[in-house]
Amino acid sequence: MATPDPEPQPAAAAAPPDETAAAAPPAEAAPAALPDEAAPAALPIEAVLPALTAALRQGPNAVLAAPPGAGKTTRVPLALMGEPWAAQGRILMLEPRRIAARAAAERLAAQLGERPGGRVGYRIRGESRTGPATRIEVVTEGILTRLLQADPELPGIAAILFDEIHERSIHSDLGLALALEVQAGLRPGLRLLPMSATLDTAAFARLLGGAPVIESAGRAHAVETRWAGRPLPRSRGALETAMAETVLAALAETAAAPGGDILAFLPGAGEIRRTARLLAARAPELPVCPLYGALSFERQRAALAPDPQGRRRVVLATAIAETSLTVAGVRVVIDGGRARRQRVHPATGMGRLVTVPVSRAEAEQRRGRAGRLGPGLCYRLWSRAEEGALPAAAPAEILEADLAPLALEIAAWGAEPGRLAFLDPPPAPAMAEARALLAGLGALDAEGRITAHGRRLAERPAHPRLAHMLETAAAEGLAAEAALLAALLADRDPLPPGSGADLGLRLAALAGRGTPPGADAGVVARLREEARRLAPGARRPDPARARAAAGPLLARAYPDRVALRRSHEPGTEPRYLLSGGRGARIAAEDALAGQRLMVAAELEDTVPEATIRRAAPITEAELRAIHGPAIGWVSEARWSRREGRVVARQQERFGRIALDDRIWRDAPPEALGAALAEGIRDRGIAALPWGPAAARLRARMRWLAAQPGPLAARLPDWSDAGLLARLDAWLTPHLAGLRRIEDCARIDLAALLRADLGWELAEAAARAAPESFETPLGNRIAIDYDREIPTLSVRVQEMFGVTRHPSVGDPPIALVVELLSPARRPVQLTRDLPGFWAGSYAEMAKDMRAQYPRHPWPEDPAAAAPTRRARPRGGRR
Repeated sequence: MATPDPEPQPAAAAAPPDETAAAAPPAEAAPAALPDEAAPAALPIEAVLPALTAALRQGPNAVLAAPPGAGKTTRVPLALMGEPWAAQGRILMLEPRRIAARAAAERLAAQLGERPGGRVGYRIRGESRTGPATRIEVVTEGILTRLLQADPELPGIAAILFDEIHERSIHSDLGLALALEVQAGLRPGLRLLPMSATLDTAAFARLLGGAPVIESAGRAHAVETRWAGRPLPRSRGALETAMAETVLAALAETAAAPGGDILAFLPGAGEIRRTARLLAARAPELPVCPLYGALSFERQRAALAPDPQGRRRVVLATAIAETSLTVAGVRVVIDGGRARRQRVHPATGMGRLVTVPVSRAEAEQRRGRAGRLGPGLCYRLWSRAEEGALPAAAPAEILEADLAPLALEIAAWGAEPGRLAFLDPPPAPAMAEARALLAGLGALDAEGRITAHGRRLAERPAHPRLAHMLETAAAEGLAAEAALLAALLADRDPLPPGSGADLGLRLAALAGRGTPPGADAGVVARLREEARRLAPGARRPDPARARAAAGPLLARAYPDRVALRRSHEPGTEPRYLLSGGRGARIAAEDALAGQRLMVAAELEDTVPEATIRRAAPITEAELRAIHGPAIGWVSEARWSRREGRVVARQQERFGRIALDDRIWRDAPPEALGAALAEGIRDRGIAALPWGPAAARLRARMRWLAAQPGPLAARLPDWSDAGLLARLDAWLTPHLAGLRRIEDCARIDLAALLRADLGWELAEAAARAAPESFETPLGNRIAIDYDREIPTLSVRVQEMFGVTRHPSVGDPPIALVVELLSPARRPVQLTRDLPGFWAGSYAEMAKDMRAQYPRHPWPEDPAAAAPTRRARPRGGRR
């Protein structure tokens, strides 16, 4: 995982949504309603209820924006229950979390003098309180998806209220998109009402076909904001220390006014526990209440209610307390400024939880919690200068999360993502990655349609990976072990830090009796209960059998994360290659470090290689038994950058890992040539052994291509990039059988370039840019086109008698003539040879006669005969 002790997320890669409710347990005494800040009649929402009810009488959709404290959750469902269109059906109200759903139902029922299960009920994962008289049913968001998939007409449901939709969970986005499709095709009278404290009302109104927007005033008192004098803490442990110090300082500073309880926001359960330990050490009498999603309902309820003894409390909460819950008695908020979100790496498809700065909208939501009862105070653990750098709002979950659950639901619905009305469409790369995973699990067929196996996965309350594991394990008598492993993967680690990465060890501990030494008893109990829910009626798992089954079970859920060791030097972190292609490492001291094969269920997406956090070993025989059809031989010739040559191997592969590796002795020459072409692309065209003829030919065409005229447009691109782009056209067929770039010296590259040019174009190029100049003596001297102006280097005596300066091109361009001494040293540059003969030649000849007396230096070089010879010794001048 990317951060320690993450709070489980509803749409995380292994977390099941709240989508299946257990049968209602025996009746219990009516719970004390969680207090609201005022009587219902005094709530600001009352002022806009007439407009809201009128809008929903005239049309099926409306949008409600109401700040925290307005009373939308408490009053809107009751006001709509009496509407004529609702007389024959239930009103569903969606809440983002189980604790919020249960609390909302209790508050609504209390206003009717009832307990949940009468006219107001709720349905959440593992618990249901509904009855024949239920008219308002509060559910978690995943429940709506299950209802829609079971019967798209939604019989008996008159309206769906999407509370706190600004949180933009995947389930709320999907539920609204599916509900809009049902409304358009099957139930035009179905009422849809998105509700939120902070809402992009215009965007939602457009999505709902121009629905009217109803806005309510809030009821909040003034809140003073105090910023820290230092930047937001970032190092490990610094946030918890800063939070504990600020809590103690705030208790002292607000003892008189504003007083009240303190609500402190931290990113996750791990930070909450560590902060609680710091406070317990420094203020043992201080009541500290944690509040996060993985807590039991009893402990969550205790955090929401006032202290029984009337003492000031400190509630340490995650984002769960931002909007959808009312924490009684809060007058002081301390904002740690961090939030935890799930993100998926677009290149690897690897999900991770990351801790990031809060958005300005989230910070305002948190701040507002201090002003619900009266004037309040908000401490922010970051400097005021940092405020402007915070993002305006948190991104919608659909833009960053693992989309495999969403892709499966859309496939089960029978739609394409582009057909559904999403406020933010799911990103195409992430959706493609999700669909590829589902196809690998057998949930989608070759055409992308859901299979019978995929429908069974969609019915299970788990991520598709874990649902596939549960489904396939049940057929082999491993239902209990798979359920326990699924519960373990969807929750936090029950064992203390330093217990290593082995999930088999944890599975064996959970399969035993009692609480393992050092384990969190609450987490252990929760995991066992979740396992019983996932596999009702399954036999009790055996510890030894559970430990042995961990790797094979994980291989079903994570076929792309089977890890094969590729190096292990003593004292270093073993390096692995995942079947999906990513590199990974595991701590050298970990008990799994010596394993040849393992399955990595949890990885931290670090650079350059992922870090294995949770895994289990697997044998090759077990892997073959599970994924045998996906294991096969691949013959491959490839360029090895490390060896600098083509390597031809035959490998038995599962994904990207090679279970067996052999030399491919009879590799076809064409395969070797194609691999060498990849090496040339890797090293660049300059790595080829260009001979002088090929280099001169390229230089000529490069110069000619830069000249004006129609010929330049007809020439092929012989730049480095151009030749690489067309490598297969002019060079690759001639590389057959070669393994090293140096072997290309056997190839006449100049001949290949001329063939690429073609005869007609080569003739035209030769006329416009001749390769050489013929001197009066018939000697052909190469023209250097690599200079800024084509240059001819020739001895002075060989040019005697030339009265017309050499030129190339059309229109003609005078060459630079570099005149050389008899010793072939440059003595003069000219672009006007006749002018040179008539002018500065005389001075040059005077010097040359002294240095080279045996060579002719005529007084009139324009009329003299050219020569390459010197006079014999004793000869006359």
